[in-house]
Amino acid sequence: MKDNELDTVQRHRLDFWTSIGIVAVAGVLGVLVLLRSGHHPRTDDAEIFANFIGMAPQVEGPILELHIQDNQFVKKGDLLFVVDPRAYEYAYDKALSNQAALEGQIGDERRRISAQVNGVSAAKAGIDTAKADVAHFVAAEDQARAGVENAKQGVARAKAEWTYATDNLHRLEPLLEKEFVTVDQVERARTSADAEEQALKQAESQLSVAQAELESVKAQYLHATSSVEQSRAQHQQAQNSVLTLDPLINQRGARQSDVRNAKYNLDNCRVYAPFDARVTNLNISEGAYAHIGQQVFTLIDARAWWALANFREGQLNHIRPGMHADVYLMSRPNERFPAVVDSIGFGVTPDANVIGRLAAGLPDVQRTLNWVHLAARYPVRVRVLDPPPDLLRVGETAVVTIRGR
Repeated sequence: MKDNELDTVQRHRLDFWTSIGIVAVAGVLGVLVLLRSGHHPRTDDAEIFANFIGMAPQVEGPILELHIQDNQFVKKGDLLFVVDPRAYEYAYDKALSNQAALEGQIGDERRRISAQVNGVSAAKAGIDTAKADVAHFVAAEDQARAGVENAKQGVARAKAEWTYATDNLHRLEPLLEKEFVTVDQVERARTSADAEEQALKQAESQLSVAQAELESVKAQYLHATSSVEQSRAQHQQAQNSVLTLDPLINQRGARQSDVRNAKYNLDNCRVYAPFDARVTNLNISEGAYAHIGQQVFTLIDARAWWALANFREGQLNHIRPGMHADVYLMSRPNERFPAVVDSIGFGVTPDANVIGRLAAGLPDVQRTLNWVHLAARYPVRVRVLDPPPDLLRVGETAVVTIRGR
């Protein structure tokens, strides 16, 4: 009986220490799990993500050629589809024709302006010639005035001599009857009077000629002065005509812009892949009408893939950009994809059940009290290193473990 009691006591002791050992091991394992989860955070709230763009044509028209299929992998520079280019070829040819026509018009205008420049030079020479004529006629007028003055003096002198000769004849004629003078003296006096009369008439005629020459010079002076004004007007008109090339030169930019725009539209009739990508959501075929800016299919950028992993806010202290990470896919749970932390999110939508609604006016704060507070989760962008082109899919469920530096 005593042996049985002794065995029972020993068995109780063994059970006690076994329980103590199990509790201790469980505690150690719990501590190790906590340390590992703190220093190597892990989450299964993650999805695979990649950048994607909607392919929309920049020109419109029927799709003549479609070189892709849905879910096809394409390389950068591969031809995706071709929009009917004929209308844009016509527009490009028309733009080139308009540009050539403008250049031809500019060439013709340059030749015309060259002739006008010569006309400007000729007009300038005409001004100089007219000014020289004015100066010449000013001198001629002065000379003609001097001639008139000389003729007037000659008339006065001839008139004085004719008066003297006439008075002498009238004085001698009465003396002839009294025989105080001879007939020969009277005849000589009469001849002298006649000669002086002719000399007076000639002097008066010369005066008339000199006055006529003065009037002619005056008229020529006025004509030369008007020629100066006319030459100046022609010179100004020729200068103004030279400036007509500027509006044509200013049209060059618009013509060049039209050509570049037409060439740009023509080039956009052929659409190429901007990067290595996967075609998806392709629901068109050849003959469909493509509209500007209207998406025809989607390209998933295959150059970079991420796992968007939502970690609890208490785990963010152990995550830094640049840390290594492991990504596992639900479709391939036994295959590890090495990755690196790119960035950590800094904002999520506030929970209306906690802070209420943020709207205009005063904040709408909830009057209820939540006894259980759930930790907020922030997205961490983890970039997959050397992603395989045929395995990753957008929206695929993933598990992410942060491995540290």
